[in-house]
Amino acid sequence: MTSTIANKKNQLPKGVYCPVVSLYKSTKRQEVDLDASYKYFSYLIRGGVNALVLAGSTAEAALLSSTERQELLRVARKAALDLGLDNYPLVAGISGQSTNESIVLAQQAAEAGADFGLLLPPNYWAKAVSKDVILSFYREVADESTIPIVVYNFPGVTSGIDLNSDVLSTLAQHPNIVGVKLTCGNAGKVTRLTQEYSHAQFGVYAGQSDWLVPCLSGGGHGCVTGIGNVFPKSVCRLYQLWQDGKIEEAIKLQGLVAQAEKACKEGIAATKFGAGHFAGPLAGLETPELFYPRKPYKPLGKDMQTWVIDVMKHLVETESSIPDLHSGKEAARTIGNGAH
Repeated sequence: MTSTIANKKNQLPKGVYCPVVSLYKSTKRQEVDLDASYKYFSYLIRGGVNALVLAGSTAEAALLSSTERQELLRVARKAALDLGLDNYPLVAGISGQSTNESIVLAQQAAEAGADFGLLLPPNYWAKAVSKDVILSFYREVADESTIPIVVYNFPGVTSGIDLNSDVLSTLAQHPNIVGVKLTCGNAGKVTRLTQEYSHAQFGVYAGQSDWLVPCLSGGGHGCVTGIGNVFPKSVCRLYQLWQDGKIEEAIKLQGLVAQAEKACKEGIAATKFGAGHFAGPLAGLETPELFYPRKPYKPLGKDMQTWVIDVMKHLVETESSIPDLHSGKEAARTIGNGAH
């Protein structure tokens, strides 16, 4: 069953991707805070994550305007360049409910500096989303997009629409569809797709890091993980341990990462609180309001805050023991009004 399709021209790099949370000012309108975002992007890149994902589900993409999406991409690109990383991968959420909207979002993302587009299936009228609708949707967007498309399978935010292995395998044959993010947690899809396609043909990634080792053991190529906002170095260490053949150490750390990521499954508010509490001060961002969800959604209550800290705190020692992967004299400066 091994596929003979050509390798993709622009392949999705292997490794750990962080779907970055959006940071807002403590104003009535909660405008996106670009200076804070620059500091946070720099912190995550220095920590070693292999790529950033902007305007994804964890970024509250549905609550961001098209202008805000583009501004965040430009700021992320600047953060990478200031660290001396000229070709650092940026993935942009381009999910729209119509084919036309998704094509426009892909064009805007490309213009703002994105390297790849992450695309959910349409789901507004879930009962009308047949296999033919899904295939034509992805193919038409991929045909028009100047950046490669990554399929995003997340039934939890798409009214239960779950792309099966056969649909994903069919989409993999498109020359401008380069991979899939599986936030469905289905390891069987990993093994089926990696048996059929090499990474150069179609990359397969876990949508959480709590099953990164199972994904890698099934032939997968990395993960896109919300806990990367909180403990980026620990997740990268987990990935590297597996790559280095240190299986027992990887399995041990996998358990710790999985326990911490349990909190992220409680929603965006929990993820953002964890990021603000543990990573915020290290990134020079000590204002809790920066990490509040965008209204009308509410920040985490006190009882849940205590629970999140208790669930995540066991990774603090591991995180603090790992040095930065990248460094740069420019990394700590603010971007100012004219830099984006």
